[in-house]
Amino acid sequence: MEAFLPRWSTALLLVLSCPAAGQGDDEPIDEIVVSADIRERDRREIASSVTVLAADDIDALAIQHFEELTMIIPNVNWSGDGHRARYLQIRGVGELEQYEGAPDPSVGFLIDDIDFSGIGTIGTLFDIERVEVLRGPQGSRYGANALAGLVYLRSTAPTDERNGRLQIVAGGDDLWSAGIAAGGALADDGKALYRLSAHQHRSNGFRDNAYLDREDTNQRDELTLRGRLSLAPSELLDIGLAMLYVDIDNGYDAFALDNGYTTLSDKPGRDAQQSAGASLRADWRGLSGLTVTSLSSFASSETAFGFDADWGNEDSWAPVLYDYFSQNERQRRTLSQEFRLRNDSKSGLDWLIGLWALRLDEDLDSRNRGVYYDPYYDFADSLDDLLESDYRAENTALFGQVEKNFGDATRLSAGLRVERRKADYVDSAGLRQSVSDTMTGGELGLVHDFPGGVSAYASLAQGYKAGGFNLGFVPDGRRVFESETMWSVEAGVRTRWLDESLSADLTLFSYRRDDQQVRTAFQLDPGDPASFVFFTDNAARGEARGLEAELRWFAGDAWEFYVNAGLLDARFDTFETPEVDLSGRDQAHAPAYTAAAGASYRHSSGWFGRLDVSAKDAFYFDVSHDQRSDAYALVNLRAGFDGVRWRLEAWARNLSDEDYAVRGFYFGNEPPDFPATLYTRAGDPRQIGLTLERSF
Repeated sequence: MEAFLPRWSTALLLVLSCPAAGQGDDEPIDEIVVSADIRERDRREIASSVTVLAADDIDALAIQHFEELTMIIPNVNWSGDGHRARYLQIRGVGELEQYEGAPDPSVGFLIDDIDFSGIGTIGTLFDIERVEVLRGPQGSRYGANALAGLVYLRSTAPTDERNGRLQIVAGGDDLWSAGIAAGGALADDGKALYRLSAHQHRSNGFRDNAYLDREDTNQRDELTLRGRLSLAPSELLDIGLAMLYVDIDNGYDAFALDNGYTTLSDKPGRDAQQSAGASLRADWRGLSGLTVTSLSSFASSETAFGFDADWGNEDSWAPVLYDYFSQNERQRRTLSQEFRLRNDSKSGLDWLIGLWALRLDEDLDSRNRGVYYDPYYDFADSLDDLLESDYRAENTALFGQVEKNFGDATRLSAGLRVERRKADYVDSAGLRQSVSDTMTGGELGLVHDFPGGVSAYASLAQGYKAGGFNLGFVPDGRRVFESETMWSVEAGVRTRWLDESLSADLTLFSYRRDDQQVRTAFQLDPGDPASFVFFTDNAARGEARGLEAELRWFAGDAWEFYVNAGLLDARFDTFETPEVDLSGRDQAHAPAYTAAAGASYRHSSGWFGRLDVSAKDAFYFDVSHDQRSDAYALVNLRAGFDGVRWRLEAWARNLSDEDYAVRGFYFGNEPPDFPATLYTRAGDPRQIGLTLERSF
């Protein structure tokens, strides 16, 4: 790994402005309550690294999807193994893909308390008022699905004032989108509030299929419907209902033989997800000094992921016949129930206990088809494999948290979670597996407030991830892999200066992963691009250390700046198998630095402009080979006019048209010799557009 400091970081880690149009002039930084925290505390009271982006930030930094925000958030990366970012890595920890097997994500992904971990394709952003990213193991809060951290999206809450917004976007790549949101009170007493939104987004996906003479084989077609209802039937009871329906029908034709934007596939794939979900929360304060919370959620998702496995056509490989296609169709259903009991202490001792249960069902049909014929050797082969599998898991957990105030300046908190997981699996190949784990996690944190708007914190946390089993052909003795444990230590400083118009957060962290789960792959048949075998091993140990820094400054009435940066040294301590030896090597998708900087200017007349620059260091694409990406930087620009009720802006993303890769494979895919070659998926090129928004 190269040194922590990037080669040109001095020029990059300059000023950065986070919020966008809509922030009041010379407005100080408000108290930020973290919804993903089980006690819903102010961010300054949490002894771990947290990034919170409000609605104005989201509108300024992204057009459509959560993946656009990952460049701004320190030490967050994503794997482009799919059309949208659903495989996330935080501090180098996270999955790169899932083709078969049990869903077991390391990064939690929740939308309005509905769990979509591992299938975050539906992370669209219209009418989202808050994005929260909690880094590090969330052992007592969320358990096994949040070993690396948690991403939480919260849609706009209803208010008693009738209001709404209408947005239209048009741009390059035949982009157009339209969204409308409205809400208010259902009655004059303000006891029933609602919020509804609908949004449709379409574009061609930046690919030209030269063989089919089409521009839409990698299209984006994304529909999002949201609804929220807030009820207050009495002074003691609050009820909140959130509903979601998302229909993502994206093409998947992202890989080209020359690693560019012109594809040659004759059977373009599809990366689609149709999800419906709801969460119901009730808070009852009928007991003296106590609050009882019930949180129920349900989600049903159907996903389809298919691709042209040879990335070519009959003309590409002539006179060899070489034609393969892979298709995966899933149905996932989750049902969860959580109860919490917490006190509202005035004596300085706060506590919370809870009980949680989750039922997950996932059915997968995975089919690989293909044919190969080499006239030189008169060799022929064909493939038509179908694997049907059923996976059922039941998780239950008991958790608690205690926080003690020592005077007005010092707070000590402790959390503990004990989780029991039982899973059963059966497939059409005759494999039956049952596994069970009892896992324990938690954290101990200390926060102290110093005079002058400075606070410091330190924490020790333990996270965990359940063990499991490998499918299909795997090497002898490696059918089952063990659970993983992560120990993490953090220390940080948060400051609020200049009448709270300037904030600076700095976090140092180190973690150790014992029995680290590592998913590796190798190709059984060089002439069959669908013959990859994926299996998970336990590495002896993985280690990382690094820092995260976030600076934000409201400079007077017109200017705003921000700087975000992450440094990371994540590597395998010891990991050696007959296929690979990764001991001492950097982990995959763990760049040594991530950085973002920018500035915004807003005139009192309504004219505004902003510049954002983000950068990422090179990283290894996978653990099965040593191929790496190149370091890159992206420039985004916005300018426009913000009136009392309407806003018009012109924007450009990736203004310099930087070439960069978000995923890479190294294998043989070109007959007749099938030389091992690096194939990369290119990130989005330059795109320019207009946004018109009307509020009412």
